[in-house]
Amino acid sequence: MDSEGEVWRRDVARRNHPPLVDSRACLCRVDAGLKTVTGAKKYVPSTKLCVQPRIRTSIHPVRPKPVYERNRIQPPLLPGLPDDLAIACLIRVPRAEHRKLRLVCKRWQRLLAGNYFYSLRKSLGVAEEWIYIIRRDREGRISWDAFDPRFQLWHPLPPVPKEYSKAIGFGCAVLRGCHLYLFGGKDPRKGSMRRVIYYNARTNKWHRAPDMLRRRHFFGACVINNCLYVAGGESEGVHRFLRSAEVYDPSKSRWSFVSEMSAAMVPYIGVVYEGKWFLKGLGPQQQLLTDVYFPETNTWCPASSGGMVAGWRNPSVCLNGRLFALDCRDGCKLRVYDAGAGSWSSHIDSKLHLGSSRALEAAALVPLNGKLCIVRNNMSITLVDVEARDGAGNGDQRWKTIAGKGQLKTFVTNLLSNIAGRSSNRSYIVHCQVLQA
Repeated sequence: MDSEGEVWRRDVARRNHPPLVDSRACLCRVDAGLKTVTGAKKYVPSTKLCVQPRIRTSIHPVRPKPVYERNRIQPPLLPGLPDDLAIACLIRVPRAEHRKLRLVCKRWQRLLAGNYFYSLRKSLGVAEEWIYIIRRDREGRISWDAFDPRFQLWHPLPPVPKEYSKAIGFGCAVLRGCHLYLFGGKDPRKGSMRRVIYYNARTNKWHRAPDMLRRRHFFGACVINNCLYVAGGESEGVHRFLRSAEVYDPSKSRWSFVSEMSAAMVPYIGVVYEGKWFLKGLGPQQQLLTDVYFPETNTWCPASSGGMVAGWRNPSVCLNGRLFALDCRDGCKLRVYDAGAGSWSSHIDSKLHLGSSRALEAAALVPLNGKLCIVRNNMSITLVDVEARDGAGNGDQRWKTIAGKGQLKTFVTNLLSNIAGRSSNRSYIVHCQVLQA
């Protein structure tokens, strides 16, 4: 056993020993030639420890990192329920409340940001389609809103990125059912653009995508087999009218050229019908041109002037294999293309016409939940059940207004618009799309 003297000497030595310090933050051995802190840090070797008691242990103390268990148990999505049952409850929450669900906790935020949550909603038939309307005001500024047809409510959206806040002639399309793309167009200061951005309806955020291969504006665009096609349009330079066409594959995140059009044109109407892309526009000499693209063979062919092209009007849309187009300015009458007869022989009439002012002009025709949706410049929305069968004299039973003003207010608005002139409208619709989430 150690004597009491030896125990006392070891205790004194332990109390007088200077603390050990991390030399990476120690500047005690600063040389006279090292006038800066950076030089001092380089001089002190990181492998040695400072043993001078008058130096602070660390100028910038390094906080110990918390040690987490790898198999740490996460809290349940809903207390008292297994996660499978909790997800079964959350996927049935209306889409209008999803913004609030993201604020509950990080687990809920990650769940609603993933594809699994919305794939379950779609498989169970509870996914909801909203109408997204992009419009331009009298100052040329772009804004947009979303309409919930289930609760008939308008919802605000994050602002459009500044590069498209005053752009003209840009394209708009939907890929994967929930991504709204804006591409091309012409900036008032920078000219034609190749830029591509998209909005994710599931995360309510904007993102960048690969730029197009050519600068263009006032072009045609469509979606075939979840691929985005653009063709024609205008650009700066000697050859202002374009014949080139390109396609974007979101699975590869890459643009590539396809075969050129039969003739250069600026399309003003286009539709995908029976797997083919039909375009009608104006050529360099302001002549009327029509072209058809066959994606299976990657070829273009001029369309005949008769048949479908003869009575084709804008806007038009294909729903369940049938081609529809508006037959009047206010969108209160539809025409249907009869492929067997090769003519627009059928009509669906609401028997209630609103007027011819620009505020009541039908700007878009889009499919919504198996029905046709007519959107006007005054933001009124009408649904048409084209599959319903009505008796004689009851043609208006298939038409239903889900957003907008009543009939009396519509009449007053039309009267005031005609008195003030069409130029008094505050805004008009540029694009309209439907996103699902």
